[in-house]
Amino acid sequence: MKKVCLIYNRGKVEALEFYRKTKKYFVDNGLEIYSLEDAWQCDFAVVIGGDGTLLKAAKELIENPDIFVIAVNMGSLGFITEIKEQEAFDTYDRVLDGDYQLEKRRVLDISLSDRNFHALNEVVISKGGMLTKLVRIGVYSNGEYVNTYRADGVIVATPTGSTAYSLSAGGPIIKPNIKAMLITPIAPHNLSTRPVVVDGDEELEFIIEDLERVGYLTVDGEKSFKISYGEKVRVRYSDKTLKLVLSENRDYYGVLREKLKWGDRLC
Repeated sequence: MKKVCLIYNRGKVEALEFYRKTKKYFVDNGLEIYSLEDAWQCDFAVVIGGDGTLLKAAKELIENPDIFVIAVNMGSLGFITEIKEQEAFDTYDRVLDGDYQLEKRRVLDISLSDRNFHALNEVVISKGGMLTKLVRIGVYSNGEYVNTYRADGVIVATPTGSTAYSLSAGGPIIKPNIKAMLITPIAPHNLSTRPVVVDGDEELEFIIEDLERVGYLTVDGEKSFKISYGEKVRVRYSDKTLKLVLSENRDYYGVLREKLKWGDRLC
């Protein structure tokens, strides 16, 4: 491996300092350093920051099917960026020695009219603001009617995104290696309406059913677009994946215990 793409959170001083140390390490080991714009020609990437930094970079990184990512957590939580700062350079050593394991994270393919997007965590179809009335969203799976949600919105999450917005809205946690999609209603009018886990091979379709309502499509908490009455949002899994280097010292359940404080005393 000769080319590495380095990405860091430019809004954090500590991320910049760690980026400089990381850059020196790879230069000293004879690697060429590239930015995100040139990720298409790199062997692997290092992302230094929190989950948000990785989510932004993922849109470019998944376009290179051969690249994999070392995600170093410099944020406050870090469900996806699970390599700790203290173990980063040991991880770099293992990667250069060829002694590492990868985990593939599936990516959603979203279409709205003639526009297409990708999401690593989730796509949200929602109403337009706190004071706006509930929106009616019809949901179909492979053309079969599922339900009409009258709610603040609906989240469609990947297993990776099951620990993000969906979890805050009451959705379950799904292990990343399970091919499934999670439909989580946001503050539904009917309290018996619960999250649903569907097969990852299904294609979902969402339609705003209120003639006088405008919905909004938000992809991974960034891009937001208006959805008009009758306009369709289609969601399915893409062939693209994000490949992450696994931590040598932690497993998925260990990450959950650490991040969610399972077993900790509350008082």
